Amino acid sequence: MTDAAHPRFAAAVTAMGLAELLPQVRTFPEGARTAQEAADAIGCELSQICKSLIFAADGVPVLVLMDGASRVDVELVRRELGAQKVTRAKADVVREFTGYAIGGIPPFGHVSKTRVLADRSLLTHDLVWAAAGTPHSVFPIEPKDLVTHAGATLVDVRE
Repeated sequence: MTDAAHPRFAAAVTAMGLAELLPQVRTFPEGARTAQEAADAIGCELSQICKSLIFAADGVPVLVLMDGASRVDVELVRRELGAQKVTRAKADVVREFTGYAIGGIPPFGHVSKTRVLADRSLLTHDLVWAAAGTPHSVFPIEPKDLVTHAGATLVDVRE
C-alpha cells in the first residue's frame, strides 16, 4: 500500500479543514473497485466499508452512504425523499455530478452539492473506510464524523 488520494478529493478535504485525513489515505495498486475487494485489501469487515452511491430521485441526484455488507432499499429512499421515482444514476451522470467514477466516489468533496442520506448501519462501527476519489484509494473515518462532514441525514434505507 502507498499513500495517495485523488487530487480533487485532496483539495476538497483541505478546503474543508480536514487535511489530517490525507496521510491516512491508502492506495491499492491492484484496485479495490468493490466493497468486498476493499475490505479484503484493508483487512476489515465488509460492513466497515462505506459505499457512496448516487441515485436519481425524480431526476435529481442524491447520495446514499451505505455499509458495504448491505444493499439500499430504493423504496425506502423514495419514501424518505418524498419522491415519485428513485433509480440508480447512470455512470455519466455520476461522473458529471460528483467528478468521480463509480467505484471511487468519496462521501464528500463532489463538484456539485446534493442531498445526502447515511444509513444508520454505518454507526455500528468505531471506524469505517470510504473511497478517496479513485477505485484504488480509501481513507478511515469515524462514522459520526463521516455523517457530519458529508452533511448527511441519518436514515434507515437498507434492505
